[in-house]
Amino acid sequence: MTKQDESLVDNIIAAESRLLQLRANNELLIRRTPLDLSHPLSKELGAQVFLKLESEQVTGTFKVRGAFNKLLNLHPLHSHSPVVTASTGNHGAAVAHAGSVLKIPICIFLPRNVQSTKVDKLSNYDVELRYEGNDCLEAELTAKRYAEERQGIYISPYNDWDIVAGQGTIAPEICQQLGSSVDIIYVTVGGGGLIGGMAAYLKAIFPHCLVIGCLPENSPVMYRCVQAGEIIEYPCSDTLSDASAGGVEPGSITFSLCQQYVDDYVLVNEEEISENIRYMVDKHKKIVEGAAAVAIAACRKDRQRQMSLNKSKLNIVVVVCGSNIGYETLKKCL
Repeated sequence: MTKQDESLVDNIIAAESRLLQLRANNELLIRRTPLDLSHPLSKELGAQVFLKLESEQVTGTFKVRGAFNKLLNLHPLHSHSPVVTASTGNHGAAVAHAGSVLKIPICIFLPRNVQSTKVDKLSNYDVELRYEGNDCLEAELTAKRYAEERQGIYISPYNDWDIVAGQGTIAPEICQQLGSSVDIIYVTVGGGGLIGGMAAYLKAIFPHCLVIGCLPENSPVMYRCVQAGEIIEYPCSDTLSDASAGGVEPGSITFSLCQQYVDDYVLVNEEEISENIRYMVDKHKKIVEGAAAVAIAACRKDRQRQMSLNKSKLNIVVVVCGSNIGYETLKKCL
């Protein structure tokens, strides 16, 4: 573990302290999410399978952890600087929520063709919405330029140490709730902010823990980057796991974290994602988004690896990362 990675673990511990203080002031602002033993999955896989339900987090995903940590960690010198991001989904809602709670003005850039349902969610918060560009990348580039010109703060959804540390707080929470070691953990991978922080912490505490990245076959960008040994552009198709879809920013800090700490990757197809959205409704009475179903599907198809560990009491954790699925999409899956 490098000094930078040791620093990340320290920053995750510091982030956990910040979020604990925030929750102590008002437990409705950010939650300690449940770690539930899944009886159906445990029976199916012959192991103890636990679900870390970030799907029940405020705003419906883990993203609020990183957003709060970033905003709470802003230096007083930046207290009057504009805070800017670009997102049509979970990251935008998380930053909007954290900004509203902390009374920090937020400006969110959206592409002009953004779906009205996504705008409706952001409109629930007191944030400024700007429409620029024809796609998410153009909106992001405009947002970065806007922040630079005004000496503001641009918040990346994953390429930011404070964001990675905030998302990483899920790991110590799991350790506290489980009370024993984690043998295998399945985490959905998009830009790598979630798995990067969690993996760095878990490898420091449980070096034997297998960290498995889970991706849709239609958008396996980080996996292909790791295979190539560098960040590359990779063509993607539409996927039910829209929250994890898209490219990895050149120079992203998460790439080296995935290279160093993620043991392997499992890819799942669209039918497997849809099947596991249904599975969670049927067996657990939980509504999850496609990105969450990716990790559940990966865990269920990874039986050979689980059996190869040859442990009588195997502890498996699946991070159920979010519940933000549109009504029409959910209907099609059911």
